[in-house]
Amino acid sequence: MRIAIITLTVILASVFLAVAVPKLTGQAQMRDRMSHLGVSAGLTRLLGVLEIAAVVGLLLGLLWWPVGVAAAIGVTLQMIGAVVYHARARDPLPVTLVPLAFALAAAALAVLHVANG
Repeated sequence: MRIAIITLTVILASVFLAVAVPKLTGQAQMRDRMSHLGVSAGLTRLLGVLEIAAVVGLLLGLLWWPVGVAAAIGVTLQMIGAVVYHARARDPLPVTLVPLAFALAAAALAVLHVANG
């Protein structure tokens, strides 16, 4: 089970680091995508900060599982929010399913941490 925890942690941390940086640096493409969803520049930066915190929490969770559970739950909730925003923007189903897949992966990580705890 430890291999699954490490694998999911590395995947989620890598993805969230990759999407947090453009939000924090204000890259034009990310600003356009977030604007399409109705997300302000300030909220976009806040989401970037939360994603960096998630990366740190996920990685620290490899050392102390309660932190990993908290980070994974936070990621799950943020991705559920992303699904709602994509659905409200009437994005195509495949676009809306991407954050749902990450929400499920993060929820699975939380469960694995608790089961392995």
